[in-house]
Amino acid sequence: MSNARTPNWLVLYAIGYLIFLYAPVLLLPIFAFNDSAIVNFPLRGFTTQWFEGLWATDALHSAVRNSLFVALTTCVISTVLGVCAARASTRYQFPAKRGIMGLIMVPLVLPEIIVAVSLLVVLIQLGLDLSLWSVVLGHVLICVPFSIAVLASAFRNFDRSLEEASLDLGVGRVATFFKITLPLVAPGIISSLLITFTISLDEFIIAFFLTGTDATLPVYIWSQLRFTAKLPGVMALGTILLAVSLLLLILAEWFRRWSAKRSGADVESSAGGLF
Repeated sequence: MSNARTPNWLVLYAIGYLIFLYAPVLLLPIFAFNDSAIVNFPLRGFTTQWFEGLWATDALHSAVRNSLFVALTTCVISTVLGVCAARASTRYQFPAKRGIMGLIMVPLVLPEIIVAVSLLVVLIQLGLDLSLWSVVLGHVLICVPFSIAVLASAFRNFDRSLEEASLDLGVGRVATFFKITLPLVAPGIISSLLITFTISLDEFIIAFFLTGTDATLPVYIWSQLRFTAKLPGVMALGTILLAVSLLLLILAEWFRRWSAKRSGADVESSAGGLF
């Protein structure tokens, strides 16, 4: 097997790309701890007053509750639908399978503003009021493809002989699914929950178009950007969101890799737990 080294120019390109991509994000914590209401250099000093001010903002607390409700509801619904779709696409053959799965994955490549405007027009034509549930509807639409992408890998690597052994021993299909299949793909399910939760929590465009009087956290942040005096507080809030998002994505990736390694493994222990 060839052990060719990565070209130096490719390493330099990757480093430069990462710097270009993440350097602006690193400004968030820098100005969040800066003792100045004006976001510019040079820095005046270290302070935590902008973080402390977040605790006294009632509108922010309401936006956080709304975003958590939307994100939790979205991640659960998206993962349930993702489990069904990933299971069907990897386990069964049915007419127009590729076309159906392709249509489900279309939101991955569609601009979010197109999705948001389309849903807004549909909801208005149906006479439905805009609320947090309309935001959930839009977020589920864009999160399901991500859930399927994660779960399809877990189901594809799953050892089907475990299900066959369970069925041969007289266990029904439903019991086999819940006692054999789901435990082995559980890391993938957790990864899907974390990824879809993060996507929904940070999503702005669809929430901006479909939210009613109850603003989500990204919409609240956007409304604060119009006031210069509010920028340090926005920087502090952005720093917290950045840390939470990175933590959730790291956990999601860890669970995804664990799922890939675990699928098809622990055969004896899984079979023993059932029989």
